[in-house]
Amino acid sequence: MRVRRSGLVASLLLTVFFAACASRHAHDGAPRAASAARLPGDAIPRREARSRYGNGPYYKVNGNTYRVLDSSYGYKARGVASWYGRKFHGRRTSSQEPYDMYAMTAAHRTLPLPTYVRVRNLRNNKSVVVRVNDRGPFVDNRLIDLSYSAALKLDMVRTGTSLVEVTALSFDEPPPQTHQTVKMRKIKPKDMETHANIYVQAGAFSEVDNAKRRFALLRSGGIVSVVVHEDKTRSPKLYRIRIGPVVNVIQYDSIIEELQKLGITETHLVTE
Repeated sequence: MRVRRSGLVASLLLTVFFAACASRHAHDGAPRAASAARLPGDAIPRREARSRYGNGPYYKVNGNTYRVLDSSYGYKARGVASWYGRKFHGRRTSSQEPYDMYAMTAAHRTLPLPTYVRVRNLRNNKSVVVRVNDRGPFVDNRLIDLSYSAALKLDMVRTGTSLVEVTALSFDEPPPQTHQTVKMRKIKPKDMETHANIYVQAGAFSEVDNAKRRFALLRSGGIVSVVVHEDKTRSPKLYRIRIGPVVNVIQYDSIIEELQKLGITETHLVTE
């Protein structure tokens, strides 16, 4: 994290805030009198200046160093969303704004603060737009931490977690080489996949022998629900190694743990 003399005290305070985020879910919960009728609308994306707080370029939590992204342009990722609520309501976020569990906000480890993102629940296709103004979640296999209201609108409060897709709605400039050719594409409901199966992709190979070796490694490691997807739309065609379908976060976490034991750390969530 960039530290100036005048900002030393603030930087030390941020370390405390990040540490609090790392244990965010201990004894947390929903408001005592929840009402879906009072749920807010989505956050409305607008151009904002970067926060003076929480933007790094680096910070440490639990001995791990995180680098804040220079830009949110083109960011898209799939993973596990969790949520936080009553315990942190009113406390300061990493950007020094008070956390409001009824607002449409979220925490992310590396996106610049603030960033607007669309979060889509891969299980039911519900989506929300939230404003990222906090850091976290600092738990293995977790991608984003949502406010209570955002989680309620995605229908994931009861389960606590869900498999999601996160897409930045960026106002950042594209890289120079694509400035004239790349345009933002609005995501419309008709573009979204419905009733899709979710898989963990554990490799993509242009050589079929390499795909067979990865397949054999997974099977020998006790992972039996492995399929080889032959992608003929690519030239040369690709052989994608997929595990699933994945029905919930518990199964996803178990698959990731088994893959790590086999030395496979680069994975992707895909739908089909």
